Amino acid sequence: MKLLTAEIKKKLPKLYTNENKKPEDVPVVVKFFFPISGWRWYVTEGEEQEGGDWMFFGLVRGTENELGYFTLSELESIKVSSLGIERDLYFGEHTLAEVQAEAL
Repeated sequence: MKLLTAEIKKKLPKLYTNENKKPEDVPVVVKFFFPISGWRWYVTEGEEQEGGDWMFFGLVRGTENELGYFTLSELESIKVSSLGIERDLYFGEHTLAEVQAEAL
């Protein structure tokens, strides 16, 4: 599965775009998940970096829940028993506040 499509790239605000916004005003553009664990990545911003990799910002829900940066190459490198990170095709429209509340 392709994690980052041209359509998603067009929708992603550049890094720091939402810096001064309230969580209820920040849309989550894409959700990634690892199917054999509870790990989730909710992307609110992203920008292509030198060399072609993508840097994302958003909520990472794993052993703890935190806002942070992660790259496309990091997500693509995760493989366990031939399974990798997937994109939630049915995620819909949600705000950062909604996914933060779900993460509690």
